[in-house]
Amino acid sequence: MDSQIYGALGIFLFIFYLIPPAAINATQLPTKSSSAQINSNSVLVALLDSHYTELSELVEKALLLQTLEEAVSHHNITIFAPSNEALERHLDPEFKRFLLQPGNLKSLQNLLLFHIIPSRVGSKEWPGEDLESVAYYETLCIEEVGNHLPLTRESSGDKVVGGLARVTRPDDVIREDGLIHGIERLLVPRLVQEDFNRRRSLSSISAVLPEGAPVVDPRTNRLKKPATPVPAGAPPALPVYDAMAPGPSLAPAPAPGPGGPRHHFDGESQVKDFIQTLLHYGGYNELADILVNLTSLATEMGKLVSEGYVLTVLAPNDEAMAKLTTDQLSDPGAPEQIIYYHLIPEYQTEESMYNSVRRFGKVQYDTLRLPHKVVAEEADGSVKFGQGEEPAYLFDPDIYTDGRISVQGIDGVLFPPEQTVEKPAGKVGPPSPAKVVAEPKRGGNYWKWHVQLLEHLDKIPNLQAVIDFYYKKYIFQRELSALKGEIKQPQICRLRGVQI
Repeated sequence: MDSQIYGALGIFLFIFYLIPPAAINATQLPTKSSSAQINSNSVLVALLDSHYTELSELVEKALLLQTLEEAVSHHNITIFAPSNEALERHLDPEFKRFLLQPGNLKSLQNLLLFHIIPSRVGSKEWPGEDLESVAYYETLCIEEVGNHLPLTRESSGDKVVGGLARVTRPDDVIREDGLIHGIERLLVPRLVQEDFNRRRSLSSISAVLPEGAPVVDPRTNRLKKPATPVPAGAPPALPVYDAMAPGPSLAPAPAPGPGGPRHHFDGESQVKDFIQTLLHYGGYNELADILVNLTSLATEMGKLVSEGYVLTVLAPNDEAMAKLTTDQLSDPGAPEQIIYYHLIPEYQTEESMYNSVRRFGKVQYDTLRLPHKVVAEEADGSVKFGQGEEPAYLFDPDIYTDGRISVQGIDGVLFPPEQTVEKPAGKVGPPSPAKVVAEPKRGGNYWKWHVQLLEHLDKIPNLQAVIDFYYKKYIFQRELSALKGEIKQPQICRLRGVQI
């Protein structure tokens, strides 16, 4: 019996030594959550519900709520909150973009933690007006070198934080675990300022774009001077017709050449974007195929947009393009000429074109196919383009509009009208000379009379009388011709020794 008791006691002691005391205590005590529980009356909740909305949004974007919850669970905190006006209007836009970039999350966190002190500093704990009475407090921004935030008081009694920001709302929000002071400006630690300056200097240094070889003037054998720089966004100096390619070509799009300092706009990307929009929109695949594969117009349009020009594309849909015959597309340069007539060197939208035709009736737009213009007029609440039997109507308005390129879908292919030479009104040209039947020469009639005279010599008793008759008849006809203006210069002939 005793051996059984001692055996059970040994087993119990063996189990007791195997189980650690911490495990026994864990079974008896309730587990404490790893994350601190925040009371609804906490200063963090008051900050999120206060009028410091801009600061609250920055705290949420910086992912600092959990860090601040742990800080509040250990000690009181004091928050110096900049006003919404200071963060919206008085903050440098470039610095604000720097803070909101995803790669600069650490800088945003350090900036916000620099506004929080892990102790309770109210208005009563603020130092006095003496120059020597300056209180330095450490902030939650532990990465800042010399992490001390000075609190001073001016002679006027105003409280100052960091030597720059004046306290506008002292003790604005008071809670058991902390309080909030409203300040007039943002406090920027030196760590964040240096990071911003370093990033800004790196972004300003861009890779050197390759330039073309220098051009030598053959007349002077000297290098041509580069063109004067054009400010970004300025309108191009040359008209769009001078900036176009010298002529149409059926070759595929050439490889992009070296860049230059004048390309302020990325025209190639914009043209690619609007062609992809046509494909996704549906119904304009034929036009996209002509721009990219059949011709080099896509590259040419991209260069024009890169130089600062704007374009409006009247895009015929696939149903209209299918009506084109082989003869219309077989001539060299025919596809380019057709598309040139659908490109307007202006930026027009459905609203602007409709307002124009409503106000002026008919409007003529210049095209890239010189010297032809496309005529637009109102028809049934829409815009009709072209004249004649086959006009085109605005079918799909504003397919693509980005401020540089506007694409308007139409249901027909436009062709310029045939050129007809018309006399200008108000100018009467010289009358066309009337056709006059040439009369036989006088010399021919003269010899004809002589022949008749020789034939009747034997029958005429008085030859001198006959000669005088024919002579007088000849003189009479010459005088009549001179009066009519047919004889410009009098001729001298001699007959029977008489000068005419």
